[in-house]
Amino acid sequence: MLEKLQAIEDRYEHLAELLADPSVIAEQAEWQRYAKEHSRLSDLVEKFRQYKAAEQGLVEARAMLKEKLDDDFREMVEQEVADLKEKQEAVSRGLKLLLLPRDPNDEKNVVVEVRAGTGGDEAALFAADLTRMYTRYAERMGWKTEVMGSSPNDLGGFKEVIFVVEGRGAYSRLKYESGVHRVQRVPETEAQGRIHTSTATVAVLPEAEEVEVEINPSDLVIDTYRASGAGGQHVNKTESAIRITHVPTGIVVTCQDEKSQLKNRDKAMRILRARIYDRAFAERQAEVSEARRSQVGTGDRSERIRTYNFPQGRVTDHRIGLTLHKIGLILEGELDEIVDALIITDQAEWLKNVED
Repeated sequence: MLEKLQAIEDRYEHLAELLADPSVIAEQAEWQRYAKEHSRLSDLVEKFRQYKAAEQGLVEARAMLKEKLDDDFREMVEQEVADLKEKQEAVSRGLKLLLLPRDPNDEKNVVVEVRAGTGGDEAALFAADLTRMYTRYAERMGWKTEVMGSSPNDLGGFKEVIFVVEGRGAYSRLKYESGVHRVQRVPETEAQGRIHTSTATVAVLPEAEEVEVEINPSDLVIDTYRASGAGGQHVNKTESAIRITHVPTGIVVTCQDEKSQLKNRDKAMRILRARIYDRAFAERQAEVSEARRSQVGTGDRSERIRTYNFPQGRVTDHRIGLTLHKIGLILEGELDEIVDALIITDQAEWLKNVED
């Protein structure tokens, strides 16, 4: 591991030289590529330098212990050795985490798709609650959100809503939300006061750039039609709605939220690229051996991952057995405690696989 870290530090220093080279500065695309790599390595290099400083301190302190020292001074040096060993072990654990395989999608924006599951109107209302929860969380994180398409019902819920979250590291924190979410509560329409159980599914897709997904225009079937449902004066009057079918994969995307056919087409293409990219990425992940695959980050989207129980005021994430009695705060977007716990579990699984 130390040899690998030394090679990384050497590369980091070489990159610093390249970034100061006038010929590289003149080529902005090349300079930006080096700058991005330099920034990505900075935390790892800083941690490695802390490790080396602790190691050097240990060498010097142990050398002093071989000399003739009075009792008080010897005790002080022995305590320094113990402190440096503890620090070095902590830094070593941090280095192992930084050396874990990086998800290539972690820094990407995401396309979030929330769909009502079982439970009728109550499931649609729950889908709206989840959409609001993620929107509030995005606001807390300083990310931007944009609705790409939605199918609202008459009660203010959503049969389906698709939105983009734009911001650094959005995928790294939201990817754990993919799966089936379950709610247990008394619906407003329930006269008997009985608790109902409803579900909604969430899919979090890394948004793909055009250069990452090559789509042949001849592979697309594009249909236009009149929008339906809530949407203003353009509904049922202009053929602004778009349906795009990608023939090779059978993926179909519709978008009708904008009055402009061109804007609807652009949004539909963003969703289509994300779905094609996600399918290809999932296929590659499936080829990874079970022994090396993370147990949390690659969750099956048909898996029930979380329950929101209103009568007891609790939220339980079933993957890690975490229960928090703060359902109101969580639905207001305070997701960090859950997300952090999922990340820690994910990293622990990777470390276990690496050490095994």
